[in-house]
Amino acid sequence: MGKTKTKDLRQPFLIWQCQIRQTAMREEDGRPSPGMCPRVLDETGAELSPSLTVLLVPKAPEESTAFFRFQVMKSPDPRETYEKALRHLQADYFLEPKSFSDRLLAILPADAPLADALISGKRCVLDFAQGRYAFRLPCKVKALDVGDADREAAIWHNRVFNPALPDSVQVLAFKPDWKTAEIKN
Repeated sequence: MGKTKTKDLRQPFLIWQCQIRQTAMREEDGRPSPGMCPRVLDETGAELSPSLTVLLVPKAPEESTAFFRFQVMKSPDPRETYEKALRHLQADYFLEPKSFSDRLLAILPADAPLADALISGKRCVLDFAQGRYAFRLPCKVKALDVGDADREAAIWHNRVFNPALPDSVQVLAFKPDWKTAEIKN
């Protein structure tokens, strides 16, 4: 597999992510695929985590957040909530890559050592691979504050799959440096 550096891998990455996420929703009942769970490396290349599930959120997440919140709050049956949200995600949710932010999000427990390491380091590398594609994204890392629209989007999206998710979780944002990103294919 050869490595290629380009000025902007943003669109190819988002297109690939939307494709693998739509496949995961339609064929794997929403279970994260390997390409949705990059290895996390520090800037020296040392592995901090072999896998971290990351989310894509729309550039304007309020509508999807409201949908997920409504589904979670409306039914006491987690299976019903999951099935309705999954149908939404299987439909056209991932059809327009340009509607998604390139800022990736991850949810970790409030006391997770990985969250502490990432926040204190302020930078990491997310190493994605699935099928014939692999992306290496150097990223800035920050914790999102309560009330941040992306934080709310991540929490309500995840509550569809885990209704017991507490408010106290850490939501981390990863902002790729597209000028130093690499694709391997």
